[in-house]
Amino acid sequence: MTEERLLNIGKVVNTHGIKGEVKVWPQTDFPEVRFKVGNKLLMFPPESGQPITIEIVSSREQKKMFILKLKGFDNINQVEKYKGWELKVSEAERVELDEGEYYFRDIIGCAVETDDGEPLGIITDILSPGANDIWVVKLTKGKELLLPVIDDVVLDVDIVARKVQVHLMEGLL
Repeated sequence: MTEERLLNIGKVVNTHGIKGEVKVWPQTDFPEVRFKVGNKLLMFPPESGQPITIEIVSSREQKKMFILKLKGFDNINQVEKYKGWELKVSEAERVELDEGEYYFRDIIGCAVETDDGEPLGIITDILSPGANDIWVVKLTKGKELLLPVIDDVVLDVDIVARKVQVHLMEGLL
């Protein structure tokens, strides 16, 4: 049996008030979807141990954090022990992206080839310095190539085949 992959969506960093609310640092691009009232999430302890399933009763954003009220937890003493716990969802609950948008985990590991069909290497990392992402490609020769993710360079991305076709503009290599 293969183990289901889980996605981190947040971390409980503290309690909030005395009525059992927790303060969550979001680790998702979709907090409005993930921390919606009625959602059920898995909460994992920081080391090892059994996760628990929680249900969100109320949610609000406050200073780049989310304050969540969880079903069945009504005072600070009940939630104090959950500081440091990770909130996760199954990969099946992944939010569908628009065309031309990709999850990092789908891009990392893809083979890169030029528009002439010449293999270049494998994408090993993604940098987000500003206007556009930069894909770090480990070349077959051992060096690294930084590819700007722009339409002139990235021609085709095939997530299923794990292949990316690029046009090497002058000065990239």
